[in-house]
Amino acid sequence: MLMFSGDSIEAARVAADLRACPGPLVRRLRQVRPDDEPTLSQTSMLVRLDREGPASLAALAAGEGIRPQSACTIVSARERRGLVARTPDPDDGRRIVVALTGTGRDGLRGAGQERARRLTEATSDRLTPAEQQQLAADLPLLGKVSRHL
Repeated sequence: MLMFSGDSIEAARVAADLRACPGPLVRRLRQVRPDDEPTLSQTSMLVRLDREGPASLAALAAGEGIRPQSACTIVSARERRGLVARTPDPDDGRRIVVALTGTGRDGLRGAGQERARRLTEATSDRLTPAEQQQLAADLPLLGKVSRHL
């Protein structure tokens, strides 16, 4: 386990290792994505809507760390599939609010089942119970780092 003592060389090495880590994972997971399954960006936005409730495009873009135009593209793609709906904001009719539909919620629950199965299998087959607990404990740290990039 790496310990930080203020050594910037050590911190830079950890940062480089962290940067390299998700690439192979994402590439492997993309290999099993059916054509109709949402992309990782689309899934992230659907999860956000499920977790946090309806939001404006600007709020979604800010939460995802993307440009509003990109958020609009993602919402449009999911809207065409009936997974999200746009409605006027009840507090400000000039603004549009995006919400997950029932179909979207059901699809989100079923999306990525093969990916989840493969991740579960790899985790349980390749990691000891102690390593699984360590990984679970470290996931919030990855989220914290990603929110500050």
